[in-house]
Amino acid sequence: MTPDTISARITDYANRADPYPLYAELRKTPVLREDDGTYLVSTYYEVRNLANDPRLSNDTRNRPSGYSRTADAEDTGLPPSFIFTDPPVHDRLRETINRPFGPPHSPRFLDGLRGELAKVVTELLDAFEGKDQVDIVEDFAYPLPVTAICKVLGVPREDEPRFHGWADALASSLDPQAGEEGQEKAQRARQELGAYLSDLIETKRRRPGPGILSTLAPDMTPADLEATAVLLLVAGHETTVNAITNTTLTLLRHPDVLDRFQKDPDLAVPLIEEVLRYEPPVQFVPWTTALADIDVAGTTIPKGSPVWLMLAAANRDPKRFMDPDRFDPHRKDNEHLGFYTGIHYCFGAPLARIELHLAVPELFRRVTFSRLLEDPPPYRANAVLRGPRHLPVAIEGLTA
Repeated sequence: MTPDTISARITDYANRADPYPLYAELRKTPVLREDDGTYLVSTYYEVRNLANDPRLSNDTRNRPSGYSRTADAEDTGLPPSFIFTDPPVHDRLRETINRPFGPPHSPRFLDGLRGELAKVVTELLDAFEGKDQVDIVEDFAYPLPVTAICKVLGVPREDEPRFHGWADALASSLDPQAGEEGQEKAQRARQELGAYLSDLIETKRRRPGPGILSTLAPDMTPADLEATAVLLLVAGHETTVNAITNTTLTLLRHPDVLDRFQKDPDLAVPLIEEVLRYEPPVQFVPWTTALADIDVAGTTIPKGSPVWLMLAAANRDPKRFMDPDRFDPHRKDNEHLGFYTGIHYCFGAPLARIELHLAVPELFRRVTFSRLLEDPPPYRANAVLRGPRHLPVAIEGLTA
């Protein structure tokens, strides 16, 4: 990737705080070929259609040699997790995993977590008492999702702190700029996390307990279950951390909307959906590959070409969304791509929405915010899973 290409500029940390002017520039050429043969697709209908096209592969093993893959595709002793597979393997694994997770087999599983997660939200906010400033990421947005996904899987709560470093390393490997060092670090993290989960899964086989690992153990090979658990532990909280943080930041930047929200808590549903469009936690999908020649918007993407689907650019396409750069919770027909689309639609979206609808209203009900202490805040290095690394805010008080 040469330094003057638009993909290099998008992944350049200097543009992390505001990549949206670059996305607007990119949309002028809906299907752009970079000098290394990668195709960037940035307009809404083209991204949505390609994401639903079976000729586009999510299996990173199909990428040409020399292109960034992910730690998932490297020799870590585990098969690819289901997000990096294609049908029929993908469909078989996803259907199996969904049985204990959601409808139609387990319609009450996630809803049954609401009470426990609400208690976690309360505990985290209670800890704000007596403080005049907090870091929304470290003090609130990170602890809730990691607790949630550990409850889903059945990971002992005392082991939760161990996942922070593993998750950061694995999430970073999704970034095209991760480089060889980043990929090696992610590979080690996947091996270490896989070893931990291997022991946990074996324990669950002998003595079943709470969580879906116990339920899935009889139906999946140990390797497939380990790979799935690695994916869910990382994806199950990294994106939700960003979603909670991005929502907080966006509301504090839009005090008029925040005032309406505090007067009308029912605004939470459209407000959160609008944040998922306006500041999506996953900015683009850079690991797909064309399995055949594909004609898109007058351009032919040749077989074997790497393709980036630019979700955040598509979410601000003026041909799909009126006044797309305006944050508008009252927006009608908000069919955003914040959780992707098609067969790879975010598996954890129902859990993420539960967490967001528990966390965001209670945060702004109980906490009286004074101001952002840094704007823009420091962002994570990762261009794909984009969100603030810290969000320091001054607060004036806490209500019961």
